[in-house]
Amino acid sequence: MNEMTNSHILVHEFEYMEPASLEEAIRLLNEYGDRAQVLAGGTYLLTQMKMERLAPEYVINIGKLPGLDGIVSQDSSLHIGARTTIRTLRNSSQVQADYTALAEACAAFGSTQIQMMGTIGGNLCNGSPASDTVPALVAFDAQLVLVGPAGERLVPVAEFLVGPGKTALQSGELLVTVQLPPLPSPPRGGAGGEVSPPSLHREGGGGEVSLPSPPRGGAGGEVGSAFIKIARVAADLAKASVAAVLVREGDRIVHCRLAFGSVGPTVLRTPKAEAVLIGQPFSSALALEAGQVAVEEVSPIDDVRSTAWYRREVVKALTHDVLYKAWERAGQDAGCRMQDAGCRMQDLTPHVSRFTHHVSRFTFHVSRFAEHEITLTVNGVKHRLQVAPNELLLNVLRERLELTGAKYGCGLGECGACTVHLNGAPVLACLVLAISADGGEVLTVEGLQRPDGTLDPLQEAFIEHAAFQCGYCTPGMLMMSKSLLNEIPSPTEDEIRDYLRGNRCRCTGFVSIARAVMSCAQER
Repeated sequence: MNEMTNSHILVHEFEYMEPASLEEAIRLLNEYGDRAQVLAGGTYLLTQMKMERLAPEYVINIGKLPGLDGIVSQDSSLHIGARTTIRTLRNSSQVQADYTALAEACAAFGSTQIQMMGTIGGNLCNGSPASDTVPALVAFDAQLVLVGPAGERLVPVAEFLVGPGKTALQSGELLVTVQLPPLPSPPRGGAGGEVSPPSLHREGGGGEVSLPSPPRGGAGGEVGSAFIKIARVAADLAKASVAAVLVREGDRIVHCRLAFGSVGPTVLRTPKAEAVLIGQPFSSALALEAGQVAVEEVSPIDDVRSTAWYRREVVKALTHDVLYKAWERAGQDAGCRMQDAGCRMQDLTPHVSRFTHHVSRFTFHVSRFAEHEITLTVNGVKHRLQVAPNELLLNVLRERLELTGAKYGCGLGECGACTVHLNGAPVLACLVLAISADGGEVLTVEGLQRPDGTLDPLQEAFIEHAAFQCGYCTPGMLMMSKSLLNEIPSPTEDEIRDYLRGNRCRCTGFVSIARAVMSCAQER
């Protein structure tokens, strides 16, 4: 990061484009190649641009492109649109019940705001070995549908990440769908008989150990999965993470896949550790043995988040714990798995978009040297504003509309001080291009009070319980708490703390804040 970088603004100028169809998006990506970057949720791209690590000439926004979001069951598998948000996956009853490790990975993903803005496709395409969703996707043997100028191709997630920040995407390609296969079942054979572990042959006389694919097909066996992550704080990138998917038959593990994040240049499978487990009666000692073997298969580094030594040590414990959780879940009914993963069953509704495509007539394009008129309805009042492609929603609210409740904080989406509601969902206004919000409805802390000036009950509760000191973080806290009560009308203290984990307060702890939110919930 440049020492002179001001993260409160987006200095870099660029051409802004909104393609009207998938075909047009592919054409633009193919035409501009490395000079273009795709914008979906924006939580990664805009952060990298602010830190001057990326400087695209063209920003191609697919955030309004129809047909790229939603979760659809198809032929016993699950198809997830690349623009589906992390929060949608976390709150999907089907993901919670059948692909529990993925739901847990989404729950461990950054802050609540980042979950609501970030997409599954973006988390894959940034190529980070510390990605939260990738270990679970690798463990489930997920595949990606990539569409480009040459047509469509299918790539396993395990082969998609090729190095730190590097993926198998070719020029002009766009990730459109993540496919989760049917849950694995045990190999066919005598009921309850001995199951031999798959042989781990070496290709080319001493090369890499080849990985067995998970068995496919019909019922039989009990599947359990789990994901565990260790980080410095709840909303941080992983120091190390692991996902496990196993099939138990009686007291034995008949199939298992392990995938580790943040302990190598990409997310890693550990075939030798898996071989230790398959065909054996499960025990805590066996899980510890598998962890010891896994240590020899990972290749961690020292960095700002942790040391290679610590990561190796923690892999042992993570392997044991994730296997224990997955084993316990195997055989539970869907409701038990959902509750075990921390899911409030009554709050979950499946997302069932059908990936329908609508073709419009043109691509919306604004030059880096031009401004474009947008319409924003802010706190119930419609505004028409001229904005440049690189203007941020936060700056427009504060400097153009003089709504200074949302605050400048870190400028990188880490503190939550800039939180507002956009089209009913909380967003980090420092990571939203104003031009991309055209036609949207924005609610700021100023809009919480009633027309007669009476404060919202949540604001009254913050005052009554002294849930603030200097007040700088309070607007963001209020906006997130308002969203929380809309989503979970009667939250527990743990749910409040989890929901607000992306909002930083330098003055005080969260005790009085949690007390205020619970008081407001009880009085509703």
